[in-house]
Amino acid sequence: MTSLRVAISNVPSRQQVAGFLPVIAKLFVVAAHLLPVLLVANAASAQGVIKSKFGDWEIRCDTPAGASAEQCALIQSVTAEDKANVNLVVIVLKTSDGKSRLLRVIAPLGVLLPNGLGLHIDQNNIGSAGFVKCLPTGCIAEVVMDDKLIDQLKTGKTATFVIHQTPDEGIGLPLALNGFKEGYAKLP
Repeated sequence: MTSLRVAISNVPSRQQVAGFLPVIAKLFVVAAHLLPVLLVANAASAQGVIKSKFGDWEIRCDTPAGASAEQCALIQSVTAEDKANVNLVVIVLKTSDGKSRLLRVIAPLGVLLPNGLGLHIDQNNIGSAGFVKCLPTGCIAEVVMDDKLIDQLKTGKTATFVIHQTPDEGIGLPLALNGFKEGYAKLP
């Protein structure tokens, strides 16, 4: 019976628990801000081993589960200058059959899906693409690239991807195209 009283006496009172709530709330806020950063950083590292670098771009290769051959992609990550929790991973790859070229962008969770992902190259509005799905690592927009878009990426200086967290707030994330032309040419 004595040990039961000791155990009961070690239970914090309501006042003690109430005193910890602001601290716990702050920890959740910090965790909520760090989680998207960690998830997007993890998405980039999950894209395989770095095989080569071209300016601001990397070629990463990996053998996907169930695949017989290695697949490589040209990748760059960018973080908003004024919002550390807003990141993008930009992935350019050729499909396994070699017939299509894809531009895949992973945006952070919490992005406003109906507005899609906008793209400007050197101040020219290229257009927008819808998000196709969201995963634990972020929301994915994907387009099949035509020759015109590839040429614009090869000759441009900066690609600015625009996402929305609210209907009125577009966030532009500038991505350097330095090395894109050379990296794309080496993409298997």
